[in-house]
Amino acid sequence: MFDPCQPADAQAPCGCGYGHHVNVSNTGPELFTWEFASDPYPAYAWLREHSPVHWTKLPSGVEAWLVTRYADARQALADQRLSKNPDHHAGDAQGKSRTGIPGERSANLMTHLLNIDPPDHTRLRRLVSKAFTPRRVAEFEPRVQELTDSLIDRFAPQGQADLIHDFAFPLPIYAICDLLGVPREDQDDFRDWAGMMIRHGGGPRGGVARSVKKIRGYLAELIHRKRGDLGDDLISDLIRASDHGEHLTENEAAAMCFVLLFAGFETTINLLGNGTYALLRNPDQRARLQNSIERGETELLDTGIEELLRYDGPVELATWRYATEPLVIGGQPIAVGDPVLVVLAAADRDPARFAAPDSLDLSRGDNQHLGYGHGIHYCLGAPLARLEGRTGLETLLRRLPDLELAADPADLRWRGGLIMRGLRDLPVRFTPARAGHPPV
Repeated sequence: MFDPCQPADAQAPCGCGYGHHVNVSNTGPELFTWEFASDPYPAYAWLREHSPVHWTKLPSGVEAWLVTRYADARQALADQRLSKNPDHHAGDAQGKSRTGIPGERSANLMTHLLNIDPPDHTRLRRLVSKAFTPRRVAEFEPRVQELTDSLIDRFAPQGQADLIHDFAFPLPIYAICDLLGVPREDQDDFRDWAGMMIRHGGGPRGGVARSVKKIRGYLAELIHRKRGDLGDDLISDLIRASDHGEHLTENEAAAMCFVLLFAGFETTINLLGNGTYALLRNPDQRARLQNSIERGETELLDTGIEELLRYDGPVELATWRYATEPLVIGGQPIAVGDPVLVVLAAADRDPARFAAPDSLDLSRGDNQHLGYGHGIHYCLGAPLARLEGRTGLETLLRRLPDLELAADPADLRWRGGLIMRGLRDLPVRFTPARAGHPPV
């Protein structure tokens, strides 16, 4: 794996035009190994202490700044001098092709919320935000509960399951398909394509790119079909907006739907997987939550979801940013065109912001974590992800009260990849329960 550190006392020009250089020491932790993926938090603690804005080489070969302290991360996420547009990357064409979502450029899917700045970002976010209003999400809650129970019904009688493949993966896929307006008969195809993106996420980018191409072709066809048969779904809403002068091109509509699928389903997979794993590894906190659920209380579940997002959240690094002018983050000069990656996982365990940050406390107050970002690029689908996470965890603990880990934690593997953090599998066992869920 890649060692991001150069030889001791090596001089790396930062390119800022101020004559500054960056001292990069080889005494720091090794990043991006499989061991690091299993538990990156000690390495992040070292970086926060010794190199809080850290120039490193990523496994792709692209170099970037890692921002690890909470205050610096919050500043960077809201700083409009850090553009989301990859055209501002100072690297060569090959370097630019290694950032962002594999295959999105060749599939003509670049014009989405993760890649654009105001005013285009403002226009597109306004259009799609109608799908994630509190009212719209609340109306979707019965469907999420129905999906949750039907998935548990499939494995409850068996007394064992892989919670990633049997539960955390299909739940958000089917939910986002319903939201977009993908017909039920096509949703298993979407599940297969999404599965290919998950399986290939830490490997060659070509595997993901092939899935992206298939999804792009399907979305173009679906948008065309829906123009003649609009419904009560997000794709129909985007078509209506375009027809009423909002100037939404077909490529923009396809890219918007694609990024909601790509970003929306994996964050929820990881929230459910990481969250369940954290509860199983912290039995005292799990017992508190389970007792609260049995009493019909909701407060600990609400604060608990926020704590699980902070403690081991689904998004490890925020998506790419590029400096459009010289700036300083945490005392470190940043050059025009330099890529900047905000490490949400490191910021959310910063002891300067959170008391006992490495401890799970489901009743933690003042929990302004950065798990879904900050500023104008705050995750648009966060309300839906919270609903799915809350419903999924509550239902699992209520219906399978003696759920336990069925593997040695040392044998579990985390998916490779730069942005997301999630388990490949999560084997569990429990007392077999009948299908046909009890009343909520």
